Amino acid sequence: MITVVKIGGNIINDEAALARFLDAFAQLEGPKILVHGGGRLATQLAAQLGIETTMIDGRRVTDEPTLNVVTMVYAGLTNKRIVAQLDARRCASIGLSGADASVITATRRPAIPIDFGFVGDIDAERVDTTFIQSLLDRQITPVFCSIMHNGAGQLLNCNADSVASAVAMALSATDSVRLIYCFEKQGVLRDVNDEQSVIAHISRDDFRSLKEQGIINSGMLPKIENAFKAIDNGVSSVVIKHADHLLDNIGTTLSNQ
Repeated sequence: MITVVKIGGNIINDEAALARFLDAFAQLEGPKILVHGGGRLATQLAAQLGIETTMIDGRRVTDEPTLNVVTMVYAGLTNKRIVAQLDARRCASIGLSGADASVITATRRPAIPIDFGFVGDIDAERVDTTFIQSLLDRQITPVFCSIMHNGAGQLLNCNADSVASAVAMALSATDSVRLIYCFEKQGVLRDVNDEQSVIAHISRDDFRSLKEQGIINSGMLPKIENAFKAIDNGVSSVVIKHADHLLDNIGTTLSNQ
């Protein structure tokens, strides 16, 4: 069983929370892969450089100056900090962008209806599973940032949830794979103000109903849509949970039934 774990930016922003998560991640048994988002450091650095940050529906518009910043932060500082901390926990790891060995290529998102700039979309067919498996076979843990490339020299900023989903789907063609999304909530909540209102299980029918009721909305929508896409394409299980409970049987499990 290969475990693909995605860690959210809010955990990366909190040094203590990130340390707790990495303690747990290092203890995960079996081959594993970590995918991380960016956190607020890119926004802070952009402000220091006089580069305005534009967000649409919670997603960053990546013009050329912003692409330079997110590449430096995501593929550089953040990625290498995580790798160094995992190595310190005796979890041998290697930091990767999609451009490294062309392990993941992406397509620039069309400018219509919204021009997000240098933002990329990926799918499982564009993940080099042979390369990833060669690392896992050597007991090396790949740590992916969300910077990909188009195969022709252009870097692209991608959604980390989508990266994790694509990697999990690609590997599921030959292995059993589970996908875990870790963030700062206990799971998918029925009431966003009540941390105890975790929905333990969501089927596809449940998802439609919860979306219609407005219980699942905003940033949680693409996360769950990616989860069901992964399940439809061979991933054994998808769980959304708090980063502190990576090793515990707690959170929201998604399935088709």
